[in-house]
Amino acid sequence: MIKSRDAVITKIESTKSWDVIIIGGGASGLGTALDAVSRGLSCLLIEKHDFGSGTSSKSTKLVHGGVRYLAQGYVSLVIEALRERSYFLNQAHHVADIQKFIIPAYGWVEAIKYYFGLKIYDLLAINRSLGKTRWLSASKTIAIFPTIDKKNLKGGIEYIDGRFDDTRMCIDLVNTIFEHKGYCINYCSFDSFLKANNKIEGVKVQDHLTNNSYNIYGNVIVNATGVLTGEVMDKDDYSPQLIIAASQGAHLVSHKKITNTEYGLMIPKTSDGRVLFAIPWKNKLLVGTTDIAQKHIVDNPRASEAEVSFILGNLQQYCGTEVTKEDICATFAGLRPLAAPKEGKLKTKEISRSHKIITSKSGLVSIIGGKWTTFRKMGEDTIEAAAKAGLIAPRASSSHIIKIKATMAFDNHSPIHPELPYSINDIRTIIDREMVESIDDLLSRRTRCTFISIIATKSVYKNILDVLAYEKKWSDTRKMKDLLDFEKKYELS
Repeated sequence: MIKSRDAVITKIESTKSWDVIIIGGGASGLGTALDAVSRGLSCLLIEKHDFGSGTSSKSTKLVHGGVRYLAQGYVSLVIEALRERSYFLNQAHHVADIQKFIIPAYGWVEAIKYYFGLKIYDLLAINRSLGKTRWLSASKTIAIFPTIDKKNLKGGIEYIDGRFDDTRMCIDLVNTIFEHKGYCINYCSFDSFLKANNKIEGVKVQDHLTNNSYNIYGNVIVNATGVLTGEVMDKDDYSPQLIIAASQGAHLVSHKKITNTEYGLMIPKTSDGRVLFAIPWKNKLLVGTTDIAQKHIVDNPRASEAEVSFILGNLQQYCGTEVTKEDICATFAGLRPLAAPKEGKLKTKEISRSHKIITSKSGLVSIIGGKWTTFRKMGEDTIEAAAKAGLIAPRASSSHIIKIKATMAFDNHSPIHPELPYSINDIRTIIDREMVESIDDLLSRRTRCTFISIIATKSVYKNILDVLAYEKKWSDTRKMKDLLDFEKKYELS
């Protein structure tokens, strides 16, 4: 079970040196920690905010090989992702399952192209296929997808991929890392590197909850900070040949009645050439994503009006029912870190989602890019890079056979709100077990309330905060600060 923060701080204070210290508690950092502990290495992961609070909580919830990556010619990336999809679905089946998709076809040329493209997708999965791609007649497509636009519909292509709950995966990875004698801590930020003879030998960090600072020493320091990777590199002495290109991906969550099906919808080509997904999720419909280059990094990116209009407009083209902003229950956006050439003018949608690992002269190991499906392989490659650089002795990885341990079994009885599938008993158990340090941790990541329906969350958050403050024994000042921070972030006041 996840240890208390106090227990982790005690471990930090009593440990002279770690094999691996990881900066960043998202998918890539957690994947690296998982691989490190699988090799028997002592490992500490530090996260500035909460586990998965950045981009890793704002994904499209897909576990997939990447159909669009195949169309772009990234065959090796697709093969790797399909292999990791199998690991994900097998070892974390409590948070991941298979999802059937429909690609509607309104012309025979596009129907043939998509059908044979997905047949290749099946072949690349080899013996890890989740099921064969099928051609469906127009009548069968309508039966499966009753609200689909029927005008000129030729039929549909059915294929199968995976879906999951990203932040539940985050916290269960933290639990699994603890189970394998690793340590993770949230609200503890990297400040600077500790160096001797121009080599990194540790990090200085600050605990945001106590304001205490610590010098922590380790053999390998991993930079897994997503879109902030470049900022951490700047505190080292390395000038990379790659730049971190930030791409904003926005999503909206709407009522499920818009599609009225358990199938996901894959829109293969939107008005500007992107791919769009509409996926049943938490008894709602999750629709996304956009791909907008961002020059400025912010902690709390928001879906813009233009992005929401783009998503609704493209979804509307495939639905026979009207889709309006009144159907939206919540929106969210994340910034993806993409590894782009230093010289070049590629659009973000054209930059490969494959991950890159760079080791500086001083020994900083930085991982850039990647996606949730391949988080384990990203971690394995990162630790392998550290071993090749001579920072640690080579040891065999066994992360591919580690089962991800669940921390919660939600009872779903007497929900806190008809649209929010969590009980007050769930809330109390989460507070007790899962290193919750704010109402946002509780309602956005340990549960998905703010992602499922911001309106429903607005009606319960003050009562839930009362429970949290009581269980954590917070002062009135601490409770009020948390309330104001939450209301500001979600514009609830």
